[in-house]
Amino acid sequence: MDNHNQSRRDFLKKGTLLSAGLSSLGAVGFSAKSYGNIIGANDRINVGVIGLGRRLGAFIPPLTDKSTNVRVAYLCDVMRSQREKAGKQFSQLLSYSPPLENSFFKVIEDKSVDAIINATPDHWHAPGTWLALEAGKHVFVEKPCSHNPREGELLVAYQKKYGKVVQMGNQQRSSDHSIEIIQEIHNGVIGIPYMAKAFYTNARGRVPNPTASAVPDGLDWELFQGPSPRKAYMHDTWDYNWHWYGWDFGTAETGNNATHELDVARWALQVDFPSHVAVDSGKYHFQDDGWEMYDTMHATFKFEGNKTIIWDGKSRNNYDMYGGGRGTIILGTEGSVFVDREHYKLVDRDGKLIREAKSANAEGGTALGGGGDMSTTHVVNFLDAIRGKDKPRSPIDDGRKSTLLCHLANISSRIGENFDCNPANGHIYNRKGMELWGRTYEPGWEPKL
Repeated sequence: MDNHNQSRRDFLKKGTLLSAGLSSLGAVGFSAKSYGNIIGANDRINVGVIGLGRRLGAFIPPLTDKSTNVRVAYLCDVMRSQREKAGKQFSQLLSYSPPLENSFFKVIEDKSVDAIINATPDHWHAPGTWLALEAGKHVFVEKPCSHNPREGELLVAYQKKYGKVVQMGNQQRSSDHSIEIIQEIHNGVIGIPYMAKAFYTNARGRVPNPTASAVPDGLDWELFQGPSPRKAYMHDTWDYNWHWYGWDFGTAETGNNATHELDVARWALQVDFPSHVAVDSGKYHFQDDGWEMYDTMHATFKFEGNKTIIWDGKSRNNYDMYGGGRGTIILGTEGSVFVDREHYKLVDRDGKLIREAKSANAEGGTALGGGGDMSTTHVVNFLDAIRGKDKPRSPIDDGRKSTLLCHLANISSRIGENFDCNPANGHIYNRKGMELWGRTYEPGWEPKL
């Protein structure tokens, strides 16, 4: 499978299946009503890991701990060096060596695989998830769960059709201290919460200017592109810079990081879809480098009930305005809360500290890849949900709502206009905005629902 030409032929063959509605893949799935969707409480779960890049470290503890009763069925990535590196890491911790695989399709066609962890680049998140659902798999999909708003709607429809567990990787939903303080907010500890400010601050440096280049040795560029229309390879695209090189693969910093804090804000305020979106954004740093979108954004989301969420994202200016690199501040009629991945602070209306609590978990903040106890707990919750022992803490119908806020902010930034939305579903009351609701797919990759 490492031979590029053979991989391409196999992939095009799979494209024919896609065009036919993936009937052969769908045949191995279960109906939404099937009891077979629930694995026995103590049964082993066979998991395929798709995407072995910077987030891999977050999945090693829950997949190698004997208490989770998981077998790593596959380690899959389109880059040979990442497969080999991951194989060595897992083999040192397990009594077996998980098979290494280039092709996503090989993994989901294996009927012994119960679930996948989808840690691919953003453009693969939704299509990889719905293809896995069609093949009868449960899915843990990294944030953002979709590349565009339409894909979020499709994920909900696919999950309902196939009845599998789909959890988004916004791991703060499984944080002990976050669960505690959000529940208290819902119970009125700060009165009526009316505003939340979510923020992210980092000092990302200069990004190389993309130049035409030969495909790196060991990279299946055809499969990397997946659902995205075909284009020539540009230097260093595959290795994280796909985040900043246009909109074919990534969702900019808002999709990359705001998903987490906007999710906490929406969770605290108990809001779904905004009625108005206003964005001020721009590229202010390293004007001549390869970063193609904004690096600074201030977005305001208005919701019914006179509630507001504000996003303050600074990717390349590390001035600490809020007392941490990332976090969320929730304002209420009788007090306020600051919460990040490490702790929370509860203050009264006069600003007097009432209580501060540190998390029992440790989790990465702004470092690339992150990972830690929260990620482990979130994956374990996913596994418990598959076994019917717990409910998923971030089911896809909820996770996609937080992701939608990121997409709406990106759309506003891209068209240079603020707009109103339908508070029932988030649809944009702006023609140019709705033109970006979905995307163009490589022929054969179009969703079938």
